[in-house]
Amino acid sequence: MERDLYEILGVTKSASADELKKAHRGLVRTYHPDVNKDPGADARFKEIQDAYDILSDPEKRKLYDQFGIAGVRAGAGGGAPGGGRPGGDPFGGAGPFGGGGGGQGWQNVDPSTFEEVFGSMFGGGRGRARGRGRGGFGGFDDAEDEPHQGTDAAASETVDFLTAALGGTRSFRVNGEAIEVRIPAGIRSGAKLAVRGKGGAGARGGQAGDLIITITVTPHPWFRREENDVLMDVPLNIAEAALGTTVRVPLLQGSVQLKVPAGVKSGQRLRVKGKGIAPAKGTPGDFYAVIQVEAPREMDAQTRRLVEELAPRLANPRSAEKFAPG
Repeated sequence: MERDLYEILGVTKSASADELKKAHRGLVRTYHPDVNKDPGADARFKEIQDAYDILSDPEKRKLYDQFGIAGVRAGAGGGAPGGGRPGGDPFGGAGPFGGGGGGQGWQNVDPSTFEEVFGSMFGGGRGRARGRGRGGFGGFDDAEDEPHQGTDAAASETVDFLTAALGGTRSFRVNGEAIEVRIPAGIRSGAKLAVRGKGGAGARGGQAGDLIITITVTPHPWFRREENDVLMDVPLNIAEAALGTTVRVPLLQGSVQLKVPAGVKSGQRLRVKGKGIAPAKGTPGDFYAVIQVEAPREMDAQTRRLVEELAPRLANPRSAEKFAPG
C-alpha cells in the first residue's frame, strides 16, 4: 500500500508551500546519502524527494488531492486517473511509488505531462527539473543554496596556573594568526573555549565556524588545587612547630601574616577564608596553608648536643592509644 505523500513529509494536507519547503529541507539534511550512511537512508531520501516533487507543484498536488498517485501518473492530458497502466507509471513499469501490470501504454500520455512528471522525478526536463541536486533527486539544490555555517576547528593551548585561577586574557597564535582569548576565572584542564568565527569559512554567505580550544593548565611550583580551594605546603622547623610562630604566606594575590599555634603537626591545615579560587559562577574557595614540620638534616656539634639533651624531655608520639596493641 502506497504511503500518503503528506505523511512522508510530516505535514498536513492543508500545509502551505512554505511549510512544505521547510519540512522538505529538514528531511533532506537528515536523510541525504552524503550525510546519512544508515541502511535504508537512500531509499527514504528518494521517497522524500518524490513526495516533494509532486506536492510542491500546484498542478500535480491538485491531481494528487483529487485522484491520488494514479492521477499524477496519468497527468492532466491523460484523461481520467489510470490513463497509464493501472498502479504503474506512464511507461507501464513500476513507478517510484510501486505498481505495475497490464493496460494501456504510454502513447496516450500528453508529451508535456510526460516531460514534466518524469523530468521532475529524474532531474531532467523543464520547470522545477532545472538545477537538481546530485543523484538526480529533485529539490536538493533548494537546500544546498542556503547559507551554511563553516565547520569548527580544533586547537590545544596551555594556560599557567595563576591565569587559570584568576582569569584574564591570553594571546594564542593559531595558523599564524594572533587571537586574543578571554580566560574565565577557575577554568580547569580539559575545558573547552569557543572563539566565534575563527573556524572554517562558511558557504554561500554563511557564518564561519568556531575555533574550539582545549585548555591545559600547567602546574604551579607552590600552589595546588582541590575543587575551588588552593593549598600550599608551609615548612616549619621543630622549634617553630613546638613553640608556635608567625609566618608570611603568599596567596593567589598578595600575601597574609599567618599565626601558627604552638604544637602544630605536619599535615595540619590552617585556613584563610575566601582566598582560594573565585570562579565566574559559584562560591569562592579558601586558601589552606598545609604545615610540614621538617627535622634538621645537618647539625653542628653544639646543635646536636642540645637536641640530644632535649630528646629525653619530649613525649613519645608513638605511645598514643591508637598505637597500643588491640
